Amino acid sequence: MHARPPRYVEGLPQPDRPLVMGVLNVTPDSFSDGGRYLDPTTAVRRGRQLVAEGADLVDVGGESTRPGATRPTEQEEIDRVVPVVSTLADEGALVSVDTMRAAVANEAVRCGAVLVNDVSGGRADENMLGTVARLRTPYVLMHWRAHSLTMQQHAEYADVVNDVLSELAERLEAAREANIAPGRIAVDPGIGFSKTAEQNWDVLAGMERLHALGQPLLIATSRKRFLGSLLADGSGNLRPPRLRDDATTATTTLAAAAGAWCIRTHSVRASLDAVTVARRWAVGARRVDAIR
Repeated sequence: MHARPPRYVEGLPQPDRPLVMGVLNVTPDSFSDGGRYLDPTTAVRRGRQLVAEGADLVDVGGESTRPGATRPTEQEEIDRVVPVVSTLADEGALVSVDTMRAAVANEAVRCGAVLVNDVSGGRADENMLGTVARLRTPYVLMHWRAHSLTMQQHAEYADVVNDVLSELAERLEAAREANIAPGRIAVDPGIGFSKTAEQNWDVLAGMERLHALGQPLLIATSRKRFLGSLLADGSGNLRPPRLRDDATTATTTLAAAAGAWCIRTHSVRASLDAVTVARRWAVGARRVDAIR
């Protein structure tokens, strides 16, 4: 069994449980809630709700990364993200920005974002790692192979856990060479990105092996297609995204028990309950082992 990685990322909250990151998509086309929060006033209201439910971070994203999605322009993404980040940050919320673009990250941090969540791990924009290093902000680096339009054409692996581990290690080295402090980096194995449903389950089951990277792990399973496939009806119709929250809570509990640092979710209250239960379960397990 691999040693668990550090439980904290410098510059972010350090509760005695995994963090819960609430999803706030300010897009017209995200797979679960596209269009619901495109209006800035509606988005801010939703961000406040996530905070009220207990979110440690509100993750604001202006580009859909669902399979097949087309990209907005850089300016469109900035226009979607910045007003929401600025308002929520001014109200005291801890906001992360979900972006693959250095310019968007720069503007969001300038307006109060405290974390850059980059699903491309610095591969989509050659300026991202240097920008994050200059901003001195915490950084989530995800396993990624290609943009949404073609990513499912890049799902070939010899051993999916080993390959994800190796590719994340390469990106971590690039981040360190760019002078991003290791204590400010978390990694995300990229559930749903360039992976089949079965490969996603294999990566989750292999979380202990990912701890070998020595960095905190963010896990994002919320409402994703592999859950819809698992819960498909007798005719093979996928369970709709908004009816996958119970399954999301189950994976959240298991990921927290397996040592996740942070859970990214659409359903904050249920996920917060899940990580709290997992944490308490671990305390009880240690107590029983001590008695033995």
